[in-house]
Amino acid sequence: MKITFMGAGSTVFVRNVIGDSLCSEVLRDSVFALYDIDAERLEQSRVLVEAIQKSTGGYGKIECYLGVENRKEALRGADFIINAIQVALYDPGTKIDFAIPKKYGLRQTIGDTLGIGGIMRALRTIPVMADFARDIEEVCPDALFLNYTNPMAMLTGFMNRYTGVKTVGLCHSVQVCTKHLLTLVGMEDKLEGRKELIAGINHMGWLLDIRDKDGVDLYPEIKSRVQAKLDDPNCTDKVRLDYIKNFGYFCTESSEHNAEYNMFYIKSKYPELIERYNIPLDEYPRRCESQIAWWKHEYEEMLKTGVKEHVASHEYASKIMSSIVTNTPFEIGGNVLNKGGLITNLPEEACVEVPCLINGSGVHPCYVGRLPVQCAAMNMTNINVQLLTIEAAVTLKKEHIYQAAMLDPHTGSELDIDTIKKMVDELIEAHGNYMPKFH
Repeated sequence: MKITFMGAGSTVFVRNVIGDSLCSEVLRDSVFALYDIDAERLEQSRVLVEAIQKSTGGYGKIECYLGVENRKEALRGADFIINAIQVALYDPGTKIDFAIPKKYGLRQTIGDTLGIGGIMRALRTIPVMADFARDIEEVCPDALFLNYTNPMAMLTGFMNRYTGVKTVGLCHSVQVCTKHLLTLVGMEDKLEGRKELIAGINHMGWLLDIRDKDGVDLYPEIKSRVQAKLDDPNCTDKVRLDYIKNFGYFCTESSEHNAEYNMFYIKSKYPELIERYNIPLDEYPRRCESQIAWWKHEYEEMLKTGVKEHVASHEYASKIMSSIVTNTPFEIGGNVLNKGGLITNLPEEACVEVPCLINGSGVHPCYVGRLPVQCAAMNMTNINVQLLTIEAAVTLKKEHIYQAAMLDPHTGSELDIDTIKKMVDELIEAHGNYMPKFH
């Protein structure tokens, strides 16, 4: 079996996904093909994977492929492909995505999923994904493409609508959602045996139902505890709790993410909201700087020891691959096209996050039905941006970039149309050759 990792310089995902696979009796004897366009990062990941390999019994074979000219060989004959690329990286990509909007008075927290940062990241990444797809269709057409790269809904939606590659998008926010909520409101005693239903879109999947082991609805008690946490000045997850208060349901991704997915919390006219909801502006650049420093230290330590112990992560990838190989049923929350109306009050061309059954014949998305109307409405404010961004990437029409930014809830609530267009133009120019030529 061959597992190819695209963007192998993404050390955290390499460690989690390949490390998990090397700990799996089903997957550990695979060929692990590491692909990247950055020689230094690829070498560091090779050292990391070989250190984990050594600590887990020496199973499997590690292969490295550098540069676009070797991409087909990295993919050739792959059974599974893990995607964790970041086009333009933190520097210059993310730095530009934050610096230019800030000049126009538009502040962000994460900027990788929605908003002007998410739009720009998608437009940089979709052309590269399209290149991957052409190679996959030629040299490993039956492979399953497991996408971890953000913006998840835009990239997974593009792959499923415009390529022949079997694609599912994976985000760990689904599997940690209910545990986090119950811990947050002091209901840890309800964790064991709990039952849940989560559906919506990536980073805004709704916890539609949560029950204890005896089938008792836990939402009434959760809701009774929300206001106390909103009043707690030390609580750092207030946006999602405010969702419960005003929309009735908790969602999958963190408050720092969701603060910028709507028009409610980051408002230059009401700066006091930032403190009230503990919103960490410019959070993603800080995380990037911290992770770069952490990895430098971690790598130096690993070079000294030569061994890297691995603790199984909560990522889905190895479990999905094992399920398919052994034909053992497994359930995930996956990002797939809303084909056939999995969620009936969202558009079919949208990428949705729904329960999916995995078995020997692949990924099988499950029918959910209607979301509560307010939850579907919130999702649609994001889907509008996602669909227009994909349209811009496919048609190369700049007008669709403008429209995506205009309809983005946070951008549109802060800036006028002329300013939005000027900002978009400056961002496209600043990203240079990382962007296709729009007209």
